[in-house]
Amino acid sequence: MSGKERREEILQRITNSKTPVSGAALAKSCEVSRQVIVQDIALIRAAGYDVIATNRGYICSSPVRETRVFEVNHTDEQMQDELNTIVDFGGVVLDVIVRHEVYGELRAELNISSRNKVALFMEEIRQGKSRPLKNITSGEHFHTVSADSAQTLDLIEEELRKKDYLVRTVK
Repeated sequence: MSGKERREEILQRITNSKTPVSGAALAKSCEVSRQVIVQDIALIRAAGYDVIATNRGYICSSPVRETRVFEVNHTDEQMQDELNTIVDFGGVVLDVIVRHEVYGELRAELNISSRNKVALFMEEIRQGKSRPLKNITSGEHFHTVSADSAQTLDLIEEELRKKDYLVRTVK
């Protein structure tokens, strides 16, 4: 079983169960270690699922969310508006990805879901703790965005297009 198949199996089990499913039970059924299950749960959460760990096991309290990858380009000054646009229309910015000619694909988890989280992220950038990842590729970068439906993602896509941030939709 591949990692992707295993995560799909885990997600199906914890979503369909009326009671929490223990990590040990998941590990046994998937024939992997408990640590692999913990890592898989982290990846499932990063994909936008609301997985809760209880003292009796894992539960998933949110419905399946749609995801789409947008290739965007904007200035540093436009970054806050771009992120606010996505969250204002109901999206969660799961990550930022750049494709560097030398280093290959670089990805950083963001999980920005509100204007408050946008403001906190922007404050860290302004304090000089780091520079935006997009700057190593002349502004071009990708965001994986999750939302409650494809229609919500369509609205986000249209608004990014209107503001001239959207280069293309990848998937």
